[in-house]
Amino acid sequence: MQVDFEQRIRAIEERDLAPSATRSYPALRRSEEPDSPHRTPFQRDRDRIVHSKAFRRLKYKTQVFIAPEGDHYRTRMTHTLEVTGIARNVARALCLNEDLTEAIGYGHDLGHPPFGHIGEDAIDRAIRDRGGDGFRHNEHSLRVVEVLERDGRGLNLTEQVRDGIVNHTGPSRPATLEGRIVRLVDRVAYINHDIDDAVRAGILAEADLPRELIDPLGDSGSARIETLVRDIVESSSGVDDIVQSDEIGGAMLRLRKFMFDNVYLGPDARSEHERVVRTLSALVDHYLEHPEEIPADGGSAGGDLQPVVDYVAGMTDRFCIKTFRRIALPEESRL
Repeated sequence: MQVDFEQRIRAIEERDLAPSATRSYPALRRSEEPDSPHRTPFQRDRDRIVHSKAFRRLKYKTQVFIAPEGDHYRTRMTHTLEVTGIARNVARALCLNEDLTEAIGYGHDLGHPPFGHIGEDAIDRAIRDRGGDGFRHNEHSLRVVEVLERDGRGLNLTEQVRDGIVNHTGPSRPATLEGRIVRLVDRVAYINHDIDDAVRAGILAEADLPRELIDPLGDSGSARIETLVRDIVESSSGVDDIVQSDEIGGAMLRLRKFMFDNVYLGPDARSEHERVVRTLSALVDHYLEHPEEIPADGGSAGGDLQPVVDYVAGMTDRFCIKTFRRIALPEESRL
């Protein structure tokens, strides 16, 4: 059965995928293991990610706002689902490997710390102040899948998925076209759904959005995503890369800068920033002094600071707040 399945997938991919698409076989894993008789290696990676503890925690990690009141704000989980859905759409339109694209999409933010964008900045500062190398969520996402999951054994994902996860942001681009789709679509998704959440929260009004950027992209989140996806597909067809046109890509980059200036690093975010820095710094200091309180679930080695980083970065927003209150206000936490 295994041979028949693999041969069938190889034949389908040779017939249907673009020449530059990543093929599903052979599976390039750090530790060799038999292939599944009914799933491609990338489908298997996807399932391992979706069934991981880190993936389940995304449900309670903030995308932009800290512990927002309301059921309709995005979380890391909903962001991940949106990115993956859009990215798979692009992969199909370009005849690239949908399974690989999906696995990278589901795994790209597994290592994101609590409290969204400002949480990453705060934990990076806390680590640097204590002699560490800093914190980048893409690198920590790779550490999650390679080291921390399965009690220190990691998920043994394929090389292409690991490359897509660690290079979905930062100076290096993914080696595969599928990884480059996720890298670009990550921005497409968060810029547009974060506008939606910022308007819902009253941080922005529709009238605040720059018309010179909204007009070419669209008046709604769905319209902007449709414009951006069509532009990616049309611009990337036949060029062996994932690119945007100058007009649409430029408008998206300027809209991204607008969001950083007015939402991610705007007055409301700055008002929360010091509270997040104080919370995460206190937790890092506490667990440096009391490493015995870190659950012994394996995999978190590498000096005094690394297990603390692994534990604090893995916290959800609500668990982080609850833990800080227990440590900083022990009498109140018992009420």
